[in-house]
Amino acid sequence: MQHPDFELYDNVGRDADQIAAARYGIATRGDLLRWARRDSKPFLADHPLPADPLPHPDLAPYLTALVAAQTQAEVSAVTQRLLDAAEPVLRAVSDYLVAAAQWRGQHRGAAKGSPPKLLMEAASRSLSVAAIADEADLMALRAEYDPAPSPDRPSPGQTRASSGLPPAPPHAPPAGPTPSR
Repeated sequence: MQHPDFELYDNVGRDADQIAAARYGIATRGDLLRWARRDSKPFLADHPLPADPLPHPDLAPYLTALVAAQTQAEVSAVTQRLLDAAEPVLRAVSDYLVAAAQWRGQHRGAAKGSPPKLLMEAASRSLSVAAIADEADLMALRAEYDPAPSPDRPSPGQTRASSGLPPAPPHAPPAGPTPSR
């Protein structure tokens, strides 16, 4: 005969979500999604949605071009083309997430961390992906084409006197009394 506590502690074959759910007595992610699928069957029969995932973009030309790139300008050209191609899809996903957050006015007065606020945050972040990638690309281009001048050395072929700027002031001693020991 099996010990009665054995089932309670037997987590073989369970994932972390199932173990945590059992510990706290809550439904798993899988449970919630299964119940929602069951309860939405009549709705989906009236409003059929595509079962296939959204079309997957063909990244082969971008990856081939990236491997062949020799300069930062060439990498940037590939990156910018990819971002331009992905922007409509990212915008569409963001627009849907905003609409889901605003469904039946639930976003009005919603608390931070609530589902409508999280959906709005997700909408914003879906567009942030492209903005961050664009920022990284521009930073790489700036490092290549417009690096910050070194403050301690004049640029080659240019002396401080010929730069049109006055010379740096000499180091002055600190004003006020000197601390005594």
